[in-house]
Amino acid sequence: MTDQHPTSTDLLVIGAGPAGSAAAAWSARAGLNVVLADKETFPRDKACGDGLTPRAIAELDRLGLGGWLADYPTNRGLRACGFGQELQLPWPGGSLPARGSAVPRTTLDHRIREEALASGARGLENARAVDVLRDGDRVIGVVFAGKDKQTFTVGCRRLVVADGYRSQLGRVLGREWHQNTAFGVAARAYVKSGRSDDEWITSHLELRGAQNELLPGYGWVFPLGDGEVNIGVGALATEKRPSEVHLKDLINVYAGLRRDDWQLEGDPRAVRSAMLPMGGAVSGVAGPNWALIGDAAGCINPLNGEGIDYGLETGRLVAELFAAGAGTGRGTGRSYADLNRAWPATLREHYGSAFSIARRAATLLTVPGLLKYAGPVGMRSNFLMTIALRVMGNLVLEEDKDYVARLWRGAGAVSRRFDERVPFGELKS
Repeated sequence: MTDQHPTSTDLLVIGAGPAGSAAAAWSARAGLNVVLADKETFPRDKACGDGLTPRAIAELDRLGLGGWLADYPTNRGLRACGFGQELQLPWPGGSLPARGSAVPRTTLDHRIREEALASGARGLENARAVDVLRDGDRVIGVVFAGKDKQTFTVGCRRLVVADGYRSQLGRVLGREWHQNTAFGVAARAYVKSGRSDDEWITSHLELRGAQNELLPGYGWVFPLGDGEVNIGVGALATEKRPSEVHLKDLINVYAGLRRDDWQLEGDPRAVRSAMLPMGGAVSGVAGPNWALIGDAAGCINPLNGEGIDYGLETGRLVAELFAAGAGTGRGTGRSYADLNRAWPATLREHYGSAFSIARRAATLLTVPGLLKYAGPVGMRSNFLMTIALRVMGNLVLEEDKDYVARLWRGAGAVSRRFDERVPFGELKS
């Protein structure tokens, strides 16, 4: 941040991760005056598995970053391990690219932010959003605390909140995280590996704790092609069945189990953890002229913890609403005049059914003993696991018409009928 910070803008974006930077890039390209603010100085790190699914690859290609991404490792699919089995499952392709990748968030987020700035957005760093100014129920400005602890205000006509899973500004605006459905707890680290150029990302679906107990989650090893791998563990929990896993201890246990196979050298470094709202399990995601996107809106896959693809997508989708006039009070048709109608409807249209069935399945996995019996059955079938990879990764688009896509969408539609709380919304009356 320089001494001369902006005083007002058409669109103010809080958070310069993939979601916020994508929203800023697409909006600036559409001609809006955009300020992209973040509490950190870039490049900066974030707790993440660093994996890029074909869905994320498609969004990066659309954003114009496909050429840049070509310099980073390409993986062919998922190596699924557990219960005495090892399966290599190629990415299913379909309407999406048949490839994935892995790029450290220090690098990825910095590059997407650069793309937003090159598209015309103005950057604001070392600026923590602490409060909002309102005119009735509309936000007209955001109060920031700078690096020197001095506060200043940036006025705005519209606001996007992309400040991550904790979403401090989202809470100021009334966002609530509902933990009755499954949520994730995860930790990742980096470690040197003799197999950092492996062509498959690997998940161990039989995650064991220090006492050899079976845990409702999985471990992963994602090759980065630079002499290191991203290694991590994730577990599922609910309000009724909270996770009692000590993640930093568990990641050391998991790394020890993988040491010989992955030729690991030294101890895991840069261990970071997160607690993740999944499947749209939040309410209060929009107001008349503001919207929450990405992790802040609970756009994280309940079955694999993936959020980068949804961040990129929701950044683009909210920018499309802005281009149609939403949030100005003058929109018409599907854009509506206010985002408090348009944005939850858009999120449910794109993710409601898939998130509903996925979070229902994830909640089942937290039932004690279920994984012990279901895991070995699934891992015996390459056919079943190929289907599982596709639906667990939400690698199904509306244009896909094959039987797996139709069944997944149908199951999601049925699941939504029985939801007590709709994704991104309130309890049903």
